[in-house]
Amino acid sequence: MTGTTQHIGAAGELLVQYQLLKYGIDSARLTTDSGVDLVVYSLVDARAHTVQVKTQRTPRPSGGKGPLSTGWFFPHDLGAEFLAVALLSSNRVWLFTRDEARELAQEHSARGIRQIHWLAEPATRRDGSVRRSAADMEQYLLESRVSELFGHEHPDV
Repeated sequence: MTGTTQHIGAAGELLVQYQLLKYGIDSARLTTDSGVDLVVYSLVDARAHTVQVKTQRTPRPSGGKGPLSTGWFFPHDLGAEFLAVALLSSNRVWLFTRDEARELAQEHSARGIRQIHWLAEPATRRDGSVRRSAADMEQYLLESRVSELFGHEHPDV
């Protein structure tokens, strides 16, 4: 997939909407850039929820030359209740509460920007510690969280 940053972002938002819709969860994209990309309405809990979506097209080499990794930047003062991160090359979406995203972010800048990232495959550092990988993040996949966060069951599709 090629395209501008806006195209990639819009594709991520639509991917999140598509995955939510499979669970019978309605959502709407917002056209203003207010830190909230989607408003999600759950019939089960009869509430509207706010989501900010961050999107990457494909994994990239860590540090420019290292193992493939995926990462997303988001503001520390995240205004939305949830942060959804989308990887277009695999059609995968991970969903975090605001507090989870802040806690899991490995990098924090003085400008109020955080980054959450992980490697595509498991790897160890020189000191023997294990780096976070996609396998460690399976529990945060949207399809794993829908019941917990919105009360919806897995669809038969």
